[in-house]
Amino acid sequence: MNTVTIVGSINLDNNLRVEQLVRPGETIHAKEHYTAGGGKGANQAVAACRAGSQTHFIGAVGDDAPGQMMRQMLQNEDIDVTGIQTIADQTTGQAFISVDDAGENNIIIYAGANFDFGVSEVQVQTVTIQKSDFVIAQFETSSEATIEAFKLAQASGVKTILNPAPAKAEIAPELLALTDIIIPNETEAQVITGVQVVDEASAKQAATALHALGVAVVIITVGAQGAYYDDGQTFALVPALKVHAVDTTAAGDTFIGALSSILHPDLSNLADAILLANQASSITVQRYGAQPSIPYQKEIEQLSK
Repeated sequence: MNTVTIVGSINLDNNLRVEQLVRPGETIHAKEHYTAGGGKGANQAVAACRAGSQTHFIGAVGDDAPGQMMRQMLQNEDIDVTGIQTIADQTTGQAFISVDDAGENNIIIYAGANFDFGVSEVQVQTVTIQKSDFVIAQFETSSEATIEAFKLAQASGVKTILNPAPAKAEIAPELLALTDIIIPNETEAQVITGVQVVDEASAKQAATALHALGVAVVIITVGAQGAYYDDGQTFALVPALKVHAVDTTAAGDTFIGALSSILHPDLSNLADAILLANQASSITVQRYGAQPSIPYQKEIEQLSK
């Protein structure tokens, strides 16, 4: 069983199901409204934990009811929440998500407390990081916190995984130098490299550009096509399962969390781990919501038989 530490965001998701996504200046009626746990960091932590990892979380919530609820929800998943700070006079992060009948979504995020923890809060969790197999971060929290976590990880031989989302054209060279594995989707890969990823050949081109930035292992998720990986020696597209997607929210987060729970720290089973992560994501997209859609280890194992 891997030990995984997430440095990341915690959001309360406000979900709307709609027939089609709203256009500028348009008013539409929603078919359903519900709230659920979210935030890329929290989603990845839930995915890792449900896939079998011992999971720790470093992050922050506001001193409000959503913060109390999100902390309890993560604790109910058996995720270690001792690294989650409660920030006075701040609100918990929230996301506003619309999902249409084709399963496509748009998302607006209010960061709230997610950017109110930094280097000192990460340093308190040094021992937790040192005892991990993987440390994962995204771009929904401060880069200073992520850089410190990755420094502590690499100093102890712990592998680091960067999910560069939401996409940024410019990533701090220091952060890339501390990243062992980068996992963008095709849109994020294009923002970073300028390469439009539409097939295996263009994925290879984008991966080469990411290698040039200093990252050894590249995994690009390409939606229904699957995931392309390139470790500098071996490269391939691992196909996705063909399913009917109703909501793609948290599909990428499920992939990353499941991957981290299955992947050997020496990366010797990279292709097999990606296959299982694809299978986990294929379950997620057939359900509504972020954390409610994330599968458990037994479900992934049954699908892989």
